[in-house]
Amino acid sequence: MTFLDADQICIFPTPARRIAPLQGLECYYSLLLLAMIEIFSIVHLVQPQNQDGFISLACGMPNDESPYTDPDTLIQTGKSGRVDRAFDKVDIKPYLTLRYFPEGRRNCYVLNVTSDITYLIAANFLYGNYDGLDAYPIFDLHLGPNMWGTVVSNDTTSRLEIIHIPRSSSLEICLEIQCHISTIEIRPLPNDTYGPRPSSLATSFRRFFNASTDYSI
Repeated sequence: MTFLDADQICIFPTPARRIAPLQGLECYYSLLLLAMIEIFSIVHLVQPQNQDGFISLACGMPNDESPYTDPDTLIQTGKSGRVDRAFDKVDIKPYLTLRYFPEGRRNCYVLNVTSDITYLIAANFLYGNYDGLDAYPIFDLHLGPNMWGTVVSNDTTSRLEIIHIPRSSSLEICLEIQCHISTIEIRPLPNDTYGPRPSSLATSFRRFFNASTDYSI
């Protein structure tokens, strides 16, 4: 049996995890070559996603703040607002502004989409004490005439998601009186993403796990 010193062993980061008796620079260059192969493999796999059909709306952000834009042409009601400065350090930029609706029983964004295409539709909310009242509103959100979900405001962000196939070229996302909204995101999906095409699928929950804690996102 032959024993190798620690500086003579080179461990390759492969599924087989081979151990070879390489020394010094030979071991170093072998590991460097493997690392470069893995890096280029990752770059090849992670290609930019086709963004055709993406719609990203920041409800209250100035029009020149791309890629999120304030959809003034998509809704005729509501006012722009800003969350309390205390939230500046804990939330990303699109959540710092919002659109709120102090009047009008039904306030709708009217969006141009492609009929019979599967979309992931997400609406995001942060109350952020924008009105200085410290009163957390609870309100319903509708997709066209149909109930989508209920928003329960708090000091963190809320998100409603739904997989939906529009039957026409326009899509309405509607809010009630005394409500607010931060962002709307619409992403087309392959029609076979969820097997047989459903009419609508709402997200029940999403949970992120890491080594120290878990929380909903």
